[in-house]
Amino acid sequence: MFLLHEYEIFWAFLIISSVIPILAFIISGVLAPINEGPEKLSSYESGIEPMGDAWLQFRIRYYMFALVFVVFDVETVFLYPWAMSFDVLGVSVFIEALIFVLILIVGLVYAWRKGALEWS
Repeated sequence: MFLLHEYEIFWAFLIISSVIPILAFIISGVLAPINEGPEKLSSYESGIEPMGDAWLQFRIRYYMFALVFVVFDVETVFLYPWAMSFDVLGVSVFIEALIFVLILIVGLVYAWRKGALEWS
Protein backbone atom coordinates (compact mmCIF):
# COMPACT_ATOMS: atom_id res chain seq x y z
CA MET A 1 0.00 0.00 0.00
CA PHE A 2 1.16 3.52 -0.78
CA LEU A 3 2.15 5.22 2.46
CA LEU A 4 1.40 8.95 2.52
CA HIS A 5 2.97 9.61 5.90
CA GLU A 6 6.41 9.36 4.28
CA TYR A 7 5.60 12.48 2.26
CA GLU A 8 4.56 14.73 5.14
CA ILE A 9 7.69 16.88 4.86
CA PHE A 10 7.12 17.23 1.11
CA TRP A 11 3.56 18.44 1.60
CA ALA A 12 4.69 20.83 4.34
CA PHE A 13 7.30 22.38 2.06
CA LEU A 14 4.82 22.53 -0.82
CA ILE A 15 2.21 24.33 1.28
CA ILE A 16 4.72 26.73 2.84
CA SER A 17 6.31 27.55 -0.52
CA SER A 18 2.86 28.25 -1.96
CA VAL A 19 1.56 30.33 0.94
CA ILE A 20 4.57 32.66 1.33
CA PRO A 21 4.40 34.26 -2.17
CA ILE A 22 0.61 34.55 -1.96
CA LEU A 23 0.89 36.31 1.40
CA ALA A 24 3.61 38.59 0.04
CA PHE A 25 1.36 39.71 -2.82
CA ILE A 26 -1.62 40.23 -0.53
CA ILE A 27 0.37 42.21 2.05
CA SER A 28 2.03 44.40 -0.59
CA GLY A 29 -1.36 45.08 -2.20
CA VAL A 30 -2.85 46.14 1.15
CA LEU A 31 0.10 48.23 2.38
CA ALA A 32 1.17 49.86 -0.89
CA PRO A 33 0.30 53.56 -1.22
CA ILE A 34 -2.08 54.43 -4.02
CA ASN A 35 -1.02 57.91 -5.18
CA GLU A 36 -1.33 58.05 -8.94
CA GLY A 37 -0.33 61.44 -10.26
CA PRO A 38 1.20 62.69 -13.48
CA GLU A 39 4.72 62.28 -12.07
CA LYS A 40 4.15 58.63 -11.19
CA LEU A 41 2.53 57.81 -14.51
CA SER A 42 5.34 59.34 -16.59
CA SER A 43 8.26 57.36 -17.96
CA TYR A 44 11.46 57.47 -15.93
CA GLU A 45 14.74 57.69 -17.82
CA SER A 46 17.56 58.20 -15.31
CA GLY A 47 16.22 61.52 -14.08
CA ILE A 48 16.03 63.02 -17.58
CA GLU A 49 12.74 64.16 -19.03
CA PRO A 50 11.57 61.55 -21.53
CA MET A 51 11.75 62.52 -25.18
CA GLY A 52 9.47 60.94 -27.72
CA ASP A 53 7.41 57.81 -27.39
CA ALA A 54 8.42 55.00 -25.03
CA TRP A 55 7.39 52.37 -27.59
CA LEU A 56 10.37 50.90 -29.46
CA GLN A 57 10.01 48.18 -32.01
CA PHE A 58 12.80 45.60 -31.96
CA ARG A 59 13.70 43.51 -34.94
CA ILE A 60 12.68 39.86 -34.82
CA ARG A 61 16.33 38.88 -35.30
CA TYR A 62 17.12 39.63 -31.64
CA TYR A 63 14.35 37.31 -30.48
CA MET A 64 15.41 34.56 -32.87
CA PHE A 65 19.01 34.80 -31.67
CA ALA A 66 17.86 34.58 -28.04
CA LEU A 67 15.59 31.64 -28.84
CA VAL A 68 18.40 29.69 -30.51
CA PHE A 69 20.62 30.41 -27.49
CA VAL A 70 17.96 29.15 -25.08
CA VAL A 71 17.42 25.96 -27.09
CA PHE A 72 21.11 25.07 -27.04
CA ASP A 73 21.45 26.11 -23.42
CA VAL A 74 18.64 23.72 -22.49
CA GLU A 75 20.35 21.05 -24.57
CA THR A 76 23.38 21.17 -22.30
CA VAL A 77 21.12 20.90 -19.25
CA PHE A 78 19.57 17.73 -20.64
CA LEU A 79 22.88 16.21 -21.71
CA TYR A 80 24.75 16.83 -18.44
CA PRO A 81 23.00 14.10 -16.35
CA TRP A 82 23.34 11.70 -19.26
CA ALA A 83 27.07 12.38 -19.49
CA MET A 84 27.52 11.88 -15.74
CA SER A 85 25.95 8.41 -15.82
CA PHE A 86 27.04 7.33 -19.30
CA ASP A 87 28.78 4.15 -18.16
CA VAL A 88 25.69 2.86 -16.30
CA LEU A 89 22.97 3.59 -18.87
CA GLY A 90 24.07 1.49 -21.80
CA VAL A 91 23.88 1.62 -25.58
CA SER A 92 20.14 2.31 -25.95
CA VAL A 93 20.37 5.56 -24.00
CA PHE A 94 23.43 6.52 -26.07
CA ILE A 95 21.39 6.07 -29.24
CA GLU A 96 18.54 8.16 -27.79
CA ALA A 97 20.96 10.95 -26.86
CA LEU A 98 22.50 10.76 -30.32
CA ILE A 99 19.05 11.16 -31.91
CA PHE A 100 18.39 14.12 -29.60
CA VAL A 101 21.63 15.82 -30.62
CA LEU A 102 20.97 15.11 -34.31
CA ILE A 103 17.55 16.75 -34.08
CA LEU A 104 19.16 19.81 -32.50
CA ILE A 105 21.83 19.90 -35.21
CA VAL A 106 19.12 19.82 -37.87
CA GLY A 107 17.46 22.77 -36.10
CA LEU A 108 20.77 24.62 -35.99
CA VAL A 109 21.36 24.09 -39.71
CA TYR A 110 17.81 25.31 -40.42
CA ALA A 111 18.30 28.44 -38.30
CA TRP A 112 21.67 29.06 -39.93
CA ARG A 113 20.23 28.79 -43.45
CA LYS A 114 17.31 31.08 -42.57
CA GLY A 115 19.80 33.68 -41.35
CA ALA A 116 18.70 33.65 -37.70
CA LEU A 117 22.33 33.58 -36.56
CA GLU A 118 23.44 36.59 -38.61
CA TRP A 119 23.73 39.55 -36.26
CA SER A 120 24.04 42.41 -38.75
